Amino acid sequence: MQKLIVLIVLLGLLSLPLMAQDNPKVEVFGGWQYLHFGGDNSYIGNASKGWDSSLTANVNKHFGLTADFSDAYKTQNITSETPEGIVSANIHSHVYSYTFGPVVSMDSGGKINPFAHALFGGAHVTESGCVVLEEGSGCGLGSQNGFAMMLGGGVDVKANKFMALRIPQVDWVYYRFNGVGESKNVRISAGVVFRF
Repeated sequence: MQKLIVLIVLLGLLSLPLMAQDNPKVEVFGGWQYLHFGGDNSYIGNASKGWDSSLTANVNKHFGLTADFSDAYKTQNITSETPEGIVSANIHSHVYSYTFGPVVSMDSGGKINPFAHALFGGAHVTESGCVVLEEGSGCGLGSQNGFAMMLGGGVDVKANKFMALRIPQVDWVYYRFNGVGESKNVRISAGVVFRF
């Protein structure tokens, strides 16, 4: 009887690595993003496109830690009439964010995996452009660092053992630059998740 119990326990312990293989230890996401700024601000205009990527280390099938990196960019051509004459500007804007935090999943190895995350970190905004006036022109560059927070989640649909499609990921995004916060921002991402 003792040998049978020892055999059952031994087989159970040997099967643990087999069960763990269904859940990926690391997930790498890469894809496209759309970022909508909700308030009146000069940062990147109201809507921009870019890329989003993340690296997630899964502690188990329900919990992991994520590092998210993204860049949103837009070029705007603005022409207006002022008392000094017609002003034309070509402005290039970038918002680069780097955030980190926990992710909670329904089942990281499942066919359909809804997840939620809370990510905190920083952002860097850069605007450059040239202004053309009737009497001349000038160019400039400005940038600043700030705080970024993203709360949201998404759904991964398993394509095979090593790949899933993220359709979609939606985040509420909060930025704070020079003591001024902007909280009416939404980011939508979609792409491919590689599972290891």
